Amino acid sequence: MIFEGLPTTPRSEELVDKAFSRAARAGRAKRGHEAQESMLRTAGNVLSDNLENVVTSWPDFGFDVDPFYYELADALVDVDRLRQALSQVMWASRQIEDLRDEYTTKVRNSDVDTARKHRKQAFARMADVMDQIEDDLRYIGDSRDQLRVLPDVKPDEPAVVVAGYPNVGKSSFVNRVTRASNQIAEYPFTTKGVQIGHFERDHVRYQIVDTPGLLDRPEDERNDIERQAVSALEHLADAVVFVIDPSGDCGYPLEVQLELREEARELFGADVPLLTVANKHDRFEAVKAESVDATMSVTEDENVEGVLDMAVDAVGYEPDLPTRDGE
Repeated sequence: MIFEGLPTTPRSEELVDKAFSRAARAGRAKRGHEAQESMLRTAGNVLSDNLENVVTSWPDFGFDVDPFYYELADALVDVDRLRQALSQVMWASRQIEDLRDEYTTKVRNSDVDTARKHRKQAFARMADVMDQIEDDLRYIGDSRDQLRVLPDVKPDEPAVVVAGYPNVGKSSFVNRVTRASNQIAEYPFTTKGVQIGHFERDHVRYQIVDTPGLLDRPEDERNDIERQAVSALEHLADAVVFVIDPSGDCGYPLEVQLELREEARELFGADVPLLTVANKHDRFEAVKAESVDATMSVTEDENVEGVLDMAVDAVGYEPDLPTRDGE
């Protein structure tokens, strides 16, 4: 996952202590101007290199982050604020490099006592720069802690999103078609475990996603974070399987379930196929008048594979295959 490997972000005070303690060790090994210059360059290099590493460890939100992950990230943190913080940290890295070079010249062109004063002045100015980005480093660190637990979804793999009210058989369907390959985890934008499973057809791996807490209730019952997470799913879904329980045993009347289906259809738009699947199809009489694409019974293992085949056909994924000349 794109944010999973982000390293821990150091705090401003922590970096200053690290830089100046290393500088002191470097200075003890030398004398006169050489000691002052060694301390100055060591401190400057430690600070500028560590700050640059903080920034370069992050993907470029403008180019490297898929829209799905961009919207999920923005649901948890303010991405604009994060980008600004990263920009400020890179500015600080360059400022400290400039201070290192400026004061190195001053140290070389002065007597030993003045060189020591220049080095101390440089340290004070470097510490001032670090104070200016204290809040930025903290925001980057907090953002890293939140984003690294986002779901491991592959935006370049075809995805089937499963929707419908609770207790209609969605999770049972996902578990059935993914068998032992599904992953269940809790993410900050939902109060329940999100299921992300995988299955294969014709050597193509498909993702299948069940999102309890997001697509199992009307839009006006979701909070702001959940709404944006749902918006992110619009970028991910290649097809939607909307499961209904015609018996109403799930606790929601059929007409209410169909209202949620129409909301999902509007959410994903005409470009994303939506299949309506009636589970517990022994009670199918209740929905004969409705537009249903397929019926199944997960508990009886009837037509589950057929529904999955329909979803694959709806996705219509065609992998890029190498040509004979390798192009």
